[in-house]
Amino acid sequence: MRRLFAHTLERGYSALGAHAPTFSTEDLSQQPCLEKVGILADNRTRPMPTSRTNFDAVRKIGVALPGVEASTAYGSPALKIRGKLLACVPIHRSAEPGSLVVRIDFESRAELLAAAPDVYYVTDHYLNYSAVLVRLSRVTPDVLRDLLGMAHKFVTAHEARRPTSRHRRNPA
Repeated sequence: MRRLFAHTLERGYSALGAHAPTFSTEDLSQQPCLEKVGILADNRTRPMPTSRTNFDAVRKIGVALPGVEASTAYGSPALKIRGKLLACVPIHRSAEPGSLVVRIDFESRAELLAAAPDVYYVTDHYLNYSAVLVRLSRVTPDVLRDLLGMAHKFVTAHEARRPTSRHRRNPA
């Protein structure tokens, strides 16, 4: 997580440009979830670079993760692990074109939204889902790799907590 924020902060990703508040390393160390990944950020601000990241790049990065396969969700390109959604192109009309839905926990989502609201966002439709919307034009492949890694960890951990079958009976 810290790497995502570090990429965001070291590149000065900000919709406000020079008027944006700056963050320090101390701000990052105060966030418990940020200590999971390991590089630090500085407090420079610059205009947000854009990239040509699309779902093909997402697919290429995603299928390199263990157990991830390219699939579809509601007719839209998606990445799944053992049938569970990892990331997909959003189909709800509230999402901006060129976005990606990535499954992460609510705490990590809140931290991403606070650190880089010009990169990560949530619409009313997605508020109750453990997911964040990502503007693909605003992320680098390294950030995307880290984000998909977080999603992989979240989905596999979430799946491990659930029983294998809800309909299994205990033999008497």
